[in-house]
Amino acid sequence: MAVTDEAIEKIKGMIVSGALRPGDRLPKESELAAELGLSRNSLREAVRALSLIRILDVRQGDGTYVTSLDPQLLLEALSFVVDFHRDDTALEFLAVRRMLEPAATALASTRISTEEIDGLGAQLDALGPDPSVEELVASDLEFHRGIVQAGGNSVLCSLLDGLSGPTTRARIWRGLTQEDAVSRTLHEHRAILAALRDRDAEAARSWATVHIASVEQWLRSTLRTQA
Repeated sequence: MAVTDEAIEKIKGMIVSGALRPGDRLPKESELAAELGLSRNSLREAVRALSLIRILDVRQGDGTYVTSLDPQLLLEALSFVVDFHRDDTALEFLAVRRMLEPAATALASTRISTEEIDGLGAQLDALGPDPSVEELVASDLEFHRGIVQAGGNSVLCSLLDGLSGPTTRARIWRGLTQEDAVSRTLHEHRAILAALRDRDAEAARSWATVHIASVEQWLRSTLRTQA
C-alpha cells in the first residue's frame, strides 16, 4: 500500500507542478514508470485509484489523460463517500449545510436573474399543494441547487450537492413521520423565493437557515427518542 501511495504522490506532484495539465495524456506506462522510479504494477494501481476520484481518465485503447480537474467533477467523489454515513452523522452533514447554504442563498440574491427566479417559481407551482414526499424531496434538491448555481460559485455548488446525499434520507424520513412537514417545506420555499425576488440578502439567509434548521432539529429529536 505504501508503494501505491508513493506512486499516487508522484503523479499528483506532476499535476500540481504543471508538468501534467488538464487534458494532457500521460506518457506510456513503461516510460512513466521508469521516469518516476516506480514498478509498472504500483503505477497501475495509482492510476486506478486516481481515476476513481476523477483525477485521471483511463480511455481503453487510447491512453490515460488528466481530467479537466473541474471542481464539480472532483467533488463527485464526496457524494460517493458521504453515502456511507451513519444515521447519527446525518446531523453533522446538516450542520455543515446550515453553515454554507444560507450564505450561498444570500449570495444568490444579488446575482440571480429574474428569469431564474421565475423558473424556480414555476417549479414550485408545478409541484402543487399536496405533492408526495418523494416529489417534494426531488423538488427540494432542484430548488436549492438552482439557487446555489445562480450564485456563480461552482465549488460551493458542488460541495453542497455532495452534502445533500445523507440529508435526503432525513428529509424523506421527516416527510413520512411529521404531519406538517410538506406544508412547512412549501411555505419555507415560497419565503426564500420571495426574499430572492426582493433582492433581500439577509431575509434569504434567514429563511434558508430556518429551512435547514427545522430538519436538523426534528432529526435530533427523533434520534434522541430512539436512543
